Amino acid sequence: MTEKEVYDLLVETGAIMKGHFLLTSGRHSQYYVEKFRVLEHPKYTEKLCQAIAEHFKDAQIETVVGPVTGGIILAHETGKALGTRAIFTERVDGKMTFRRGFNLHEGERVLIVEDVVTTGGSVREVIDVVKNFGGVPVAVAMLVDRSGGKATFDDVPNYALLHMDVETYEPENCPLCAEGKPLTKRGSTGK
Repeated sequence: MTEKEVYDLLVETGAIMKGHFLLTSGRHSQYYVEKFRVLEHPKYTEKLCQAIAEHFKDAQIETVVGPVTGGIILAHETGKALGTRAIFTERVDGKMTFRRGFNLHEGERVLIVEDVVTTGGSVREVIDVVKNFGGVPVAVAMLVDRSGGKATFDDVPNYALLHMDVETYEPENCPLCAEGKPLTKRGSTGK
């Protein structure tokens, strides 16, 4: 899939939204990507994950790992397309880890998948979990990199189906707040 095809699909499904949003990072933005608007359509999710898998088909991936919540769906579909296992990380007492008996063998080649990346903090946590469990993070694949290329993962290469250069603001410097636009909190604790 081309970036334009991915963008058009996200717009068509209502996944790309415009307004005044509180992001998970605590920053504010005029745009929000509600990944579940596209992930609620299995045929589109399969198509997106097949595009990720195609990019990594020769990387000898053994396991695909994604963080809760959207990362579970992406890991499952990407793992299916690659013919590998798919597992996920969760937070326990605020710390990212494997649960449910998930484990990696020493040197296991892992593709980490994430839905939308703004700062990359969650992905870095998953990379640490993979390394702590003996795995080798081969790459990070993102549905949307909305960091404008600012999110990097040390020595782990990354790939995104869609790149968005979306400006974000600290709450105290947010021009949308200054204009008095109502703030919307989305995601698992919002609408």
